Formats: sequence, structure tokens, C-alpha cells
Amino acid sequence: MFNPFKKAQIRGRKRLRKATSTAMGQMTSAMFPKPPAGKARPKSKTPAKSTGRTPSRPKAGPHPTVKPSKSVPPSSATTRSRKALPRGASFGWRTHDCEVGSLTYKLYVPACACATVQPLPVLMMLHGCGQTPDDFARGTGMNALAEELGIIVVYPAQERRSQQNRCWNWYRRGDQVRGAGEPALLASLTRDVASTAPADPARVYVAGLSAGASMALILAATYPDIFAAVGAHSGLAWGAARDATTAALAMRHGAPGHRSPGPMPTIVFHGEDDKVVHVRNGRFIASRAAAAYDGLRRTELSSRGHGGHPFVRQSHRRGKGRSFTEFWVVKDAGHAWSGGSRAGRFADPAGPDASREMMRFFLQHRTTSKQRKAAQLADAA
Repeated sequence: MFNPFKKAQIRGRKRLRKATSTAMGQMTSAMFPKPPAGKARPKSKTPAKSTGRTPSRPKAGPHPTVKPSKSVPPSSATTRSRKALPRGASFGWRTHDCEVGSLTYKLYVPACACATVQPLPVLMMLHGCGQTPDDFARGTGMNALAEELGIIVVYPAQERRSQQNRCWNWYRRGDQVRGAGEPALLASLTRDVASTAPADPARVYVAGLSAGASMALILAATYPDIFAAVGAHSGLAWGAARDATTAALAMRHGAPGHRSPGPMPTIVFHGEDDKVVHVRNGRFIASRAAAAYDGLRRTELSSRGHGGHPFVRQSHRRGKGRSFTEFWVVKDAGHAWSGGSRAGRFADPAGPDASREMMRFFLQHRTTSKQRKAAQLADAA
């Protein structure tokens, strides 16, 4: 017997599948544009398994600190990215295996790791879609900055088998929670590096670009016992999407995402003319971060570096002390790392220098042993 309701249900399911497929295609073409004609994609080298050896414990010397950059020359990251690997430093492929899965990554250990008695801060850098750890390191100039400041940098690599365009799966529900999916895998890697390298567990940070920024925010929200602060460049808030369709809508129009589960120092960079991830998403991230604190005073600064883009920086702090949230809106900038190097993809040489400003912000914050132990006990219960 002809059933019009069943036929309507079939048509509805077909339309839903087509809409989801279209949304995924739009999101893919937006977040992972093809390189210009004649320019081949950078080939990723086959990573070698870690030998299990760890850098020797530091011996002597003070740990350097980073100073705020009032005006950073536009070429600062470009200059940093062109420097050769310093003698005594290392930057190589390793593999991390745990009960959640396996992940390859590149680890930068500065030369000063063997010349200081103080443990070093750790920064996890999550690349954007279509990028690799090498490409991301070149574009941000973070390795040379890490050498200058004495920081261990971890660059996890997303594999094509996990996401065709090497995107972190920030928009999937199963990858937005603690103890499962990519957050659990990345958290396990972070703990492993912090325990085997000359690292300071109180000063562990995470930052990312685009999809990497969105995953960084997920890690900060779900693992506040590991990360002392988070940096998001051109990303979306934790919980801004639940699938490919809602991800495309959030990228185009903005989405507030979930409320922050607790205070987390957060620095946000976003290009005002970003045509891939709307700048409204940056405002949502900053608003959520500030709402988790009580009694903060808001200040605003408008400025311009030497030949860089003009910008507006909104900060929330207590009195005249350190800031707990910062939101940098970079005028005339698109979907690219501010103050980056043309040696990498999705990088804008014109300042402000996001890498230096993020490190300046990060090093003002740390977790406590009480925070770290409380979460670990909760997991074990």
C-alpha cells in the first residue's frame, strides 16, 4: 500500500544527507584552501619513532623572561623563521602511543635545556587545516622565540586518516569532552612530554590556529589541570558546533559555544576581515573567558606597530596587575597568523606579533599542584 508519510521521510533523509555533505564541502573549501597553481604542497617527512631518550637535566643558568612588545617590526617572525637550528637545540619527529591511540609529533628542545637548573615551560602548538608541524613552526617563528625564551614546544601532527585535510576534529561531539577522542590523545601526549623532558608542569600552555585554535580551547576547557593558559588565533569557541553542518554555520556567522567551566587565562587574536572564520567568533571566545572571572577591570588600547596592522586590544585584569583575558582585533587582517612569516602558510608578516604576545601572556600564569592533583583524583575515582 502506498504510504505518503514513509515517502516524505525518505525525501527528508535525502535532503538532510545532501545538506550535511554540502556543508562539509563548504567548510573544507573555506578552512583548507588549495595552494596557488604551480606551488606544490609541502611534503611531510615520514616520522621516525622516538628513541625514548630524553634531554639531560639542566645544570645552571637563569631562565629568561619575555617582555611585552610595544611595537614589533613586521619582519620579526620572518627573521626568526630563517635562523638555523642553534647548536645544542633539537627539533625532530617522535611518536606517542597510549590507550586512546597513536600520534606523531615534532618536539623542539632549546639549547638552554642543558644549561639551566630551572625546568622549562612547555607550549603545545596545534596547526590549522592543510598545515603540518614544520609549516606551522615556520609560519609562526615559534622555535626561534622558544630558543630566545627557553621554552619546549610540541607540534602534534594530524594525520589524513583522522581527517582528510589534516584538521583537528573540533566540531565533533566525541572530540569535545574529557577522557575521549582527540582531547584525551593530546592531553596524554602533553603529560608524557611534561614528565620526560626538563619541563615545568606548572607552566604548560596550548595555542593554535583556526581548527587548531578551536581544539586548543577544547583542551583548555576539559583539562584545566594540565594547561595554565590558552591562545586562540582565528578559532571558534568550545561547543560552537556539533557536526559539519553547524560548523559551517558557526564559521560563517559566529556561535557562542559553551560557558567556560571555570577560570582559564585566555588570549585571542582574530583578523577583522577574516572571511573564513568570522571575527564574531573571537568576540564570543573572549566574552566566555572573561565571564568566568569575578571583579576584573576592562581596559582597551588602540595602536599600530611599525608598518604593521592597526589593532584594538581589550584586556581584563585586577587593578594594574597581569591580564587574565586579552582580545586582539587586528584591522585589515584576514585568516592568517598575525606577525607571521611568509615561509609558512596562513601567515601575515604584518604585526602585531601574535607569537611574542602570546608567550608574554602565557608566562604570567601557572597552575598549582592542588589543581593538578584534584583533577587526577577525580579521573581515578
